[in-house]
Amino acid sequence: REVAMIGLTLTVILPLCLLKNLSSLAPFSLAGIAAMLYMAVAMAIRFFDGSYSSADSGLAMDLAESLRPTIGTKGASAVFSSNAFILICMLSTAYMAHFNAPKFYLELENNTIARWNTVVATSFSISILFFIGIAALGFATFGSASNGFILNNYSTKDTLMGISRAAVAFALIFTYPLVFVGLRDGLLELLKVPKEERTDVKVNNFSYIILGLVTAVAMKMTDISFIMSFGGATLGNALIYVYPAIMLKSTVKNLGDDATTAQKLEVYLAMAFAALGIGMGCIGTKQAIGSL
Repeated sequence: REVAMIGLTLTVILPLCLLKNLSSLAPFSLAGIAAMLYMAVAMAIRFFDGSYSSADSGLAMDLAESLRPTIGTKGASAVFSSNAFILICMLSTAYMAHFNAPKFYLELENNTIARWNTVVATSFSISILFFIGIAALGFATFGSASNGFILNNYSTKDTLMGISRAAVAFALIFTYPLVFVGLRDGLLELLKVPKEERTDVKVNNFSYIILGLVTAVAMKMTDISFIMSFGGATLGNALIYVYPAIMLKSTVKNLGDDATTAQKLEVYLAMAFAALGIGMGCIGTKQAIGSL
């Protein structure tokens, strides 16, 4: 595992992270979406053909005991369990890359507000549908035995799902730079490095350091469900609920008497969402740590 991660990082991920213009990744992003769509279709096929309908039949026999289907009887009432906050926090990771929005807007061809709104509405709708569909199919197939990385639940002898693993790997590799660039640029801002000093050599050297540290941590962390739930509870909720509310409040405050009544009321609504995000984040963090 470690050798594969180092090799992949050096030969594929590093060159992608050094790209100066993310628009060149657009074709690969579309291919990544196609790969995720294939996985969703493959999961649907396996759900409806009953290959994993019980723990002691079909392809499920090839799985470790902890990965075999375990369907409970609680039904919809299980959503009221405090463990549901772990799922909510995992869902927050779907939108953790939206701090790249300004960069995407600047690189959008003919970047009018109308075209930008179309891009946002379309991409968010696709993300929501993917998350709902894949989460529902995975849980309906394996129940409480669902792994943090749902493809781990499928047999290695299952060719259909084997192709899905390759497709997801492709999608993850070519979307990795989108998040990485946001992290790198954000750290440069926090360190208050002037834009005129951000030469290619300095930015590349900084990228080497960050990618090295991230890869080292990834080599030690193996439980993706904890990473997603803890990351969603902390960074995810902050990016989705808290930081936008703080920025809106600051913007309206700077407008002074020019701020409209609607804008002032929107601040109260945004701060309410921020409080909601903090509450969910605290509970989700507690549940994520408790699941270790």
